[in-house]
Amino acid sequence: MTITGIPVISGARRKELCAFQRNLGIKFRNIELLQLSFMHRSISNEIHSKASNERLEFLGDAILGAVTASLLYSTLIESNEGELAKIKSIVVSEETLSGIARELQIDMMMILGRGEELSGGRGKKALLADALEALFGALYLDSGFKKAFDFVSRCITPEIVKVRENRGKEDYKSRLQEVCQRKFKDYPSYRLAKHSGPEHERYFWIEVSCGGRTFGPGMGKNKKHAEQEAARLALAEL
Repeated sequence: MTITGIPVISGARRKELCAFQRNLGIKFRNIELLQLSFMHRSISNEIHSKASNERLEFLGDAILGAVTASLLYSTLIESNEGELAKIKSIVVSEETLSGIARELQIDMMMILGRGEELSGGRGKKALLADALEALFGALYLDSGFKKAFDFVSRCITPEIVKVRENRGKEDYKSRLQEVCQRKFKDYPSYRLAKHSGPEHERYFWIEVSCGGRTFGPGMGKNKKHAEQEAARLALAEL
């Protein structure tokens, strides 16, 4: 099946797509679907086509949600609806998905317009997360739900484990993100205010901004701890 609007795939690109599949342990019957999953809308004008991965992303988002919900339902049998929803929100978040996309080297496979390329599009979390969801959608269309379920499960299960391992710890950063999104429709932004001390005993001070206000700084022996402390201080005020 030929997909309208996709330029002919060169021999070199075809080799890249084949290598990508081997590394992930998947196999597309229609390699054009795989190619489409990497095509950001910014390329449309340059190839004079409306083809992009946006529709695949829409489909992949639904598949991701269904697979994640199914995994959580079957493995966390003692968790109530609220707990399941909270874990799911972390697992399917842009932060988590963009991290998975980097591990799969999707950033190297994306097809971007010149402007998006020059502005650092390969490193943008939103674009990476969207491309991963588009890949899920493409695999579903190409190989069916069982193959898509298995692949999504391989990607998502380690993230579920990470969240479960941290359930007993207070995650102020995640809580602050939830509050900022709900109250301000905004995301927290962390900034290193200063650091001091020798390499083996360094301390960091980090501020966090959200909703037009800046909180902190929080102090810690590494940046992660300092960010958590800054988030804790922000939550106390908010």
